[in-house]
Formats: sequence, C-alpha cells, structure tokens
Amino acid sequence: MDERSYSGMVFLGDIPVPSPATIVVRDGVIAKIEDEKHAPERWICPAFFNAHTHLADTVAMDLPCSGDLESLVTPPQGLKHRILAESPSDKLVTAMRRSITSMIRSGTAGFADFREGGVGGVSLLQDACRGLSCHPVILGREGGEEVSDGAGISSARDIDSYAEIVRRMKRDGKIVAFHAGEKDSSDIDAALACEPDLLVHATHAAPHQIRTIADAEIPVVICPRSNFLLGVTASADHPPVRQMIEQGVRILIGTDNVMFVQPDIMQEISFAYTVYQIPPAELLGAATAGLEIAGINHSIKEGNPANFNIFDVSDSNLLFSHDPVASIVKRSPVDRICARVFYIESKLLNII
Repeated sequence: MDERSYSGMVFLGDIPVPSPATIVVRDGVIAKIEDEKHAPERWICPAFFNAHTHLADTVAMDLPCSGDLESLVTPPQGLKHRILAESPSDKLVTAMRRSITSMIRSGTAGFADFREGGVGGVSLLQDACRGLSCHPVILGREGGEEVSDGAGISSARDIDSYAEIVRRMKRDGKIVAFHAGEKDSSDIDAALACEPDLLVHATHAAPHQIRTIADAEIPVVICPRSNFLLGVTASADHPPVRQMIEQGVRILIGTDNVMFVQPDIMQEISFAYTVYQIPPAELLGAATAGLEIAGINHSIKEGNPANFNIFDVSDSNLLFSHDPVASIVKRSPVDRICARVFYIESKLLNII
C-alpha cells in the first residue's frame, strides 16, 4: 500500500473552502482529511481541468491574422483548418505535446479536446499524451468520434450530419458535446434538441435557452478570452455568465484555441473574474470540477482520486492574503506551485 500525507491550507469541496488540514492519500485515493489547528504555509488547491481545448492549433500560435469567426476557425475552410491540413503529423504531435506539458506545469491535470482530423487526428493526440501526467478526454470529429470518448460537434449550422452523429454516440454511450451560441443564439436550440452532455460557449444564450439548459442540467463551458479575441463579445453581457449561475447552470472553464490563447486556466479565471465579477469560489470551483460526464472530479474530498496542486506561500506576498481562494483566482500565482500531485487511474504520475 502506498500512503502519503500532505498538510496545508486545503481548499475543500466542490466550491472550495480553505481549511487547515492534512490530506491522507492511499493508493491514489483521498482516504482521509484530518482537521488541523495550524497549517504549514502551503495552499493545497484542486488540480485544474481545462474543459475545452483545440490543442492542434498550437501549430498556428499567434499567427498574424485578421477576420471574423467564420474565416478564422469555422470548418472546413477556416484559416486554422487549412493550416492543420497542411501540417505534418510529427509537427502536430510535438506541438500538442508541448501545449499539454505547459498545461501540466500550470497546474492542469486533465482536459477535453475537440480534435479535428478524423481517426488519424485522434491517434495523433493520443500519441502526444503518451506518458504525460494528464487525463485527456478526446472528442473527435470527421469520424474520429468513433475511436475516442465522443463527439466534439461544431455548430449545428456547420455539420449537416450532426443528428446522425448524435444518434451513434448515444447508442454507444459516448459523450456528445456541441459548440453552440458562439456567434449568435440561432444554433442553440438545434443543439439542445439533441440533448447533449456538454455545451461550449453559449456566448449569446437567450433567457429561455438558459432556462432550458438549467432544467436539462447541461454543463456549459465558457471561454472568455477566446470570445473577446475572436470578437464575438465585447462586454460582460456575453456570455451571460451571472444569469446562468443564478439559474443553476453548471459552469466549467476552457481556454479554447491555442492559436489565440495560452492554455492556462489560472489566466482564464483571472480574466473571467475581472470582466464578469463572478465570486472567486464559484470560478475556482468551475475550473477544478473536472468533467462529471467523463467520470473526472478533482474536488478535494474523501473518496476522490488525489489531484491537487501545492502552492508554497512561505516567502511570498500571498502570506498577507485575507482570502486565499480569491488570491488564486485574481493573481494566477503559477510561480508558487511547488508540487503537482496528479493520480491518473490510481498511479502517481507527477510530483515535483
């Protein structure tokens, strides 16, 4: 039996609340959480989960370009799709692996990727992940959904065969995820009619659509930096995050296209806090929840797999924080991560 203990100010629960404690981990599972009167000068925060990425876009990182959403990223003729089609396989694998490594270093233990390129594209991402301490959820396209965890469907307006794809995924017990409401609200109802497991963006969701999403208990992944950079929003009104939270929609956090945005969840939640003024604990919970439909939960509670980051604040101005959760959200202190404890399938894959 492998048993390890970690003490500090532990961020406990689905909506993290700091409390001095010791985490006892046995064979990769949080076996016990013991209250302490005093904690070492360390913050123990659940590992992040990046709920929406396009990692292959790394090959087009910060390419000087301009245009609207359709000309840049809409399949099949968007700029990024042309670049992906022209990129050699070994370059794509190396690029994706470098971005995954960057995510791990910034505290992310898992991600959900909409993977282009069919069966071959899924295989390349699987190769890129090999041996890394990160749990991928791969949502394929163009046939790749048949050999991955499910389907990452672009807007219903872009894919004529989306209903048939959904039918096959549901038959096979796989995940159905849709881009919806990124440019406008016109494709949200079509996605909702398919009873998806996950929606991405909902940037322009109308009140009645938010109510439907909440009633159906469909999580929504928001990608604020990408939305602003791609010009589909310019204000805190879109996506209507506060209205979604008030209606009971489960919010998750994604970084979207590496072409435009570094896949760093702490940067994402810092931006989201600044723009949308979401309570920090809500944001941190959204960024560390994992992905329930894939059986991933990073919350620090007994019975969960151990996936957390340890921040050393002993020689930092963070020692003066009156709210450690807010400080993680607002200040993105990636430089204070002194250890990453990520267990994937009960195997300790990363501890620094």
